[in-house]
Amino acid sequence: AISKKKNEPEWMTDWRLEAFRIWQQMEEPDWANVKYEKPNFQNISYYSAPKKKPELESLDQVDPELLKTFEKLGISIEEQKRLSGVAVDIVMDSVSVATTFKETLAEKGIIFMPISEAIQKHPDLVKKYIGSVVPKTDNFYAALNSAVFSDGSFCYIPKGVHCPMELSTYFRINEGGTGQFERTLVIADEGSYVSYLEGCTAPQRDENQLHAAVVELIALDNAEIKYSTVQNWFPGGKDGKGGVFNFVTKRGLCETNAKISWTQVETGSAVTWKYPSCVLKGDNSVGEFYSIAVTNNYQQADTGTKMIHLGKNTKSTIISKGISAGKSQNSYRGLVQVAKRADNARNFSQCDSLLMGNQCGAHTFPYIEAKNKTAQIEHEATTSKIGEDQLFYCNQRGIDTDKAIALIVNGFSKEVLNKLPMEFAVEAQKLLEISLEGSVG
Repeated sequence: AISKKKNEPEWMTDWRLEAFRIWQQMEEPDWANVKYEKPNFQNISYYSAPKKKPELESLDQVDPELLKTFEKLGISIEEQKRLSGVAVDIVMDSVSVATTFKETLAEKGIIFMPISEAIQKHPDLVKKYIGSVVPKTDNFYAALNSAVFSDGSFCYIPKGVHCPMELSTYFRINEGGTGQFERTLVIADEGSYVSYLEGCTAPQRDENQLHAAVVELIALDNAEIKYSTVQNWFPGGKDGKGGVFNFVTKRGLCETNAKISWTQVETGSAVTWKYPSCVLKGDNSVGEFYSIAVTNNYQQADTGTKMIHLGKNTKSTIISKGISAGKSQNSYRGLVQVAKRADNARNFSQCDSLLMGNQCGAHTFPYIEAKNKTAQIEHEATTSKIGEDQLFYCNQRGIDTDKAIALIVNGFSKEVLNKLPMEFAVEAQKLLEISLEGSVG
């Protein structure tokens, strides 16, 4: 039905149907360190478009509700258009609402559009790369996404082009009980560079909403992709009711001398379960993962990364910061795998956990598999707690407790926040502050 509504070509419909058949034979995985009521897949609305959607000629015609949402985030679209030159693709529930800056990008041959439009206009590219990094058979939620994804962003950077502005996508789930299944495909052709930002929010709802996205990044020879996410889905009430289930599959493939960096700030969602990963296939390729995961009240997170070293002289860096407060549980799960032929692979992993109060938990599950003797792998982990004395010291200096926590958390997260583009970093700091308000006391 989604395929019909979008007038998709036959190969796409077949691809979806096959994914659906695969999904029906799969069972929902339960190995993560999270407990939740499994979603009833019959009751979820798989496609929900924002109600007002005539063709827009300019931003003045955008639904004022939408503009309000942006203002709350401290982003006025007008100002964004003028000042920062960030091209934005906005997906509400399941449909792309507006993509800005298309012309500027088109001059350089950059394609940035909703994936549903790309299926129509650039079928060869989509057909060649979709499912090449995350196949339909990959896991339960990836198969479900392959069958029912309705929109998301598609981005192609031609050979040798350095994308002049940051591209960004903003996802929002509005309806209660909906699933948002977007699919993002970013292809950086040889020698190109792109920085891609993804922002996610959802308002308060009692029932759980499901977010099962798939992101595929392809960095061809000598290309570089930076992918930053700031996720603030609704985390559920203080009593643990409602919230978003964030079950996402993100993976990037690096060819020779290519580089992919994932940076994520996760402050929302009732349950977060995601591992942005890099397959370092080409020689001298580089993978990086920088993450801050904050859990408060009854939130649960099981997140981390996989770095799969296949090429020679490949390097990966993992820096993960977990902050737990309230009665939440925060787990880091990471895999570093070095294949037989991956000579001189290097990895550095660092996992730091910060606890607030006495009722939360932090867990670390590192997996290291090295099949090559020349590999150098370093792993270090720390667990600390915000001490009464630190807070007391700040209070004496006239800094109230909430501000003091924000200061300490900010310092703790500095290495990751520094990796975010400027506008995003400021917003991420605010989010960290808001999500931890009143967490001690």
